[in-house]
Amino acid sequence: MRRLATAATAALLAIATASAATPAAAAPPDDLPFASAVFRATHNSYSGNIAGTRGSITAQLDSGVRFIEFDIHDNGYATAGDYGVGHSSPGDQVDHVGNPASNNLRPWLQTVATWSAAHPDHAPLLVMLDIKDNLTDNTSYAAGDLAALNKELSDVLGARLVPSRNVPGALGTIGSLRGRIITLLSGHAGTRSAYKADSGANPSVAINANGQVVEVHDSGGALWYWSGTYGSDGRVTWQRHGRYGSGTTPAVALNDSGLLVEVHKSQNANTLWYQVGQFTADGDIAWSASQQYDTGILPSIAFVSPTGNTLKEIHRSASQNQNWFWDATLNPSTGTVAWNGATHATTSDPRFTTNVSTSGTARVAVGTGADGAAPATTLRYTTDRIGSTRIRYEQVAFDEFQAGDSALLAEGAIFYASTASNKSFITSSRNAGKVVRGWDFDAASLATNPLANYPATDFPYTTWYADLLTAAAAVQ
Repeated sequence: MRRLATAATAALLAIATASAATPAAAAPPDDLPFASAVFRATHNSYSGNIAGTRGSITAQLDSGVRFIEFDIHDNGYATAGDYGVGHSSPGDQVDHVGNPASNNLRPWLQTVATWSAAHPDHAPLLVMLDIKDNLTDNTSYAAGDLAALNKELSDVLGARLVPSRNVPGALGTIGSLRGRIITLLSGHAGTRSAYKADSGANPSVAINANGQVVEVHDSGGALWYWSGTYGSDGRVTWQRHGRYGSGTTPAVALNDSGLLVEVHKSQNANTLWYQVGQFTADGDIAWSASQQYDTGILPSIAFVSPTGNTLKEIHRSASQNQNWFWDATLNPSTGTVAWNGATHATTSDPRFTTNVSTSGTARVAVGTGADGAAPATTLRYTTDRIGSTRIRYEQVAFDEFQAGDSALLAEGAIFYASTASNKSFITSSRNAGKVVRGWDFDAASLATNPLANYPATDFPYTTWYADLLTAAAAVQ
């Protein structure tokens, strides 16, 4: 454990006391703005008494810690159905004494949820997930993408969770957040960026009478989809995201039974292919294998009736400015399409509009375009009731901005972070009204004025830390 000489400690306590004596900090705790509060925080909380003296997660919470860090990995997600807790790998530097016996994330989150339920008046509790692996290469919910992480957070933390989508700006006061749990994504910058925005090309969309929505697009030869639900407010909640094949210029049609047919051109040849999909009970899409049906470019497709299985496809010839059409029939039981060669011919009809879809009064349109700090390839959508906004994961967790991160990660960020030794960043960020974490806060000499909201330490029970946080009127 690290200690300072008495004189140095006294000086640092004077700084903390001065910081705590501001008008906001002098207010009753429940009236204190969240961004003005200081909380006891641990670094690598799962490590317990390994490389530190933290104790179990429950012991940390009992002692007043209100910031818990879990480092997570996606290694083995397909087998375990969960992320693994650990420093360099699942199980690395994990102290199981008094903690869950498993390295899976879910029981560790459940430990926090159980403690929270037993202490309903606790100050807001922040659970940070330091993402150690790249989750963007997990190409489906089943493989552990960010939609799967969202679902786990929502399932385990339930009504105590504060979804970031419900927070348009500041988080409010301590009193308004008592008994609640905030989640924060840290770690892999590409994963954090993908949580805020998605990119692609040639987006196509379809909506049916049940409010089911599917969007497809290409990206570097890969085909990706988003599935979602059109809500009563006109917004689409995007539930699932994944890769379903390879190709370019995709188009999609969807009927009221939740069956869809997608068509696209090969990435490297002028061949046309189709795939059949089916909405599942959890809002995902089950896809068939890709099959070739013709040659050409720029395919488009539509159901003749939203309640039936007959289709019409129109595409352009690869060698001349001429459109061709197909009549076709979807067989739901086999997941295949029968293409009617007897009626296949040229047509003067234009291709179907692929980036706009309507059902009744509901209308969804998709496109790409720059959006603030997001690039020109950012996927966006509009409906009959809302203006253009990003297609992205449901915003359940907050995204952390770290010193040196991109402008996209800085955009709208409430939570900032750096190593505790980067005092200028911590001080400037606090003065700008941000909620700031300083990690590796393992010596009193790292204290700043104002103090980091979350001075995350491996040694929360040392005298210098306890005295510093008491003087700063840490909220619990």
